[in-house]
Amino acid sequence: MNTLLTAIIAIFVFGTLILIHEFGHFIAAKKFGVKVNEFAIGMGPTVWSTQKGETTYALRALPVGGFVSMEGEEEGENPDSRAFCNKKPWQRLIIMAAGPAMNLLLGYLIVLGLTASGNAIATPVIHSFDEDAVTSQYFEPGDRIVSMDGHRVHTANDISFYLSREDDGIMDVVVLRDGEQVSIPDVHFKMVNVQGVDMVTIDFIVVGEEKNLINVPVYALDWTISLTKQVWFSLWDLVFTDRYGVEQMSGPVGVAGAIGESAAMGLDQFAIMVGVITINLGVFNLLPLPALDGGRIAFVLLEMIRRKRLNPNIEGYINMAGLLALMALMVFATFNDILKLI
Repeated sequence: MNTLLTAIIAIFVFGTLILIHEFGHFIAAKKFGVKVNEFAIGMGPTVWSTQKGETTYALRALPVGGFVSMEGEEEGENPDSRAFCNKKPWQRLIIMAAGPAMNLLLGYLIVLGLTASGNAIATPVIHSFDEDAVTSQYFEPGDRIVSMDGHRVHTANDISFYLSREDDGIMDVVVLRDGEQVSIPDVHFKMVNVQGVDMVTIDFIVVGEEKNLINVPVYALDWTISLTKQVWFSLWDLVFTDRYGVEQMSGPVGVAGAIGESAAMGLDQFAIMVGVITINLGVFNLLPLPALDGGRIAFVLLEMIRRKRLNPNIEGYINMAGLLALMALMVFATFNDILKLI
């Protein structure tokens, strides 16, 4: 796929996901009677705007973010009864959480569409084993894998994901067998060598379940939870472990390239990629970091516990420092992306 088409598709995807996110904040603010001064998609200079009622709707030059500017959002006091700062803590919390919630909801709807249009649902129930299977000495046909090393298995995809995190292929597994949970310690999964690298693989086939009106939405929810967990694990590994180096971080350029590659592979792969990105956006924004929705939610929760709001000036300085740190991180990630292209 050529660079121009990739850029167009990526800008459309980014813009749509940002729109969904900011619309969550916007609709929640309106629901609680907060005055919204501006609804903007993008950052930087304004390239288009229109005024409708009390709100300015704008498109800005850089498609890497957006915002809903609410009256009294950064203030401790405001004479306007419709100011954000004058709303009850639980109302402000919902307004802040509504953006990430919309991204997670969109992720679920995408997964729901993929599930409904796909073939049979792949369950974590073992159907049969390969001829040279290693796990046949631990499992039996009909076993439903419940957890691996204490991590809940929601879908068959979870099995592959947890195995991909293992170096030696040895895990403690809990299965549901004949209606009872059975703990199986030190299960040795099959190892294969791919281009000189040892990898853990699955040596059994899982049961495919016929779709119906009940299991499709349930499986879609399980799949969404699975993708959300994978995002959390990836973020944890990036920050707290040496599984990924900082040089592997990707910014907008890298994500745009991944979007282009998935689009070239077909609609299903493109939809999965968009679903992963929107879930990633929702999860990342819920992290309790300054300037993110999660950071603002943390300040509201602190206020509810203390029954007193933190000094708005201090909160503002903390959020500004967080914003600068995030901008620096984005620049660093973009620099990594460019180096990979050279």
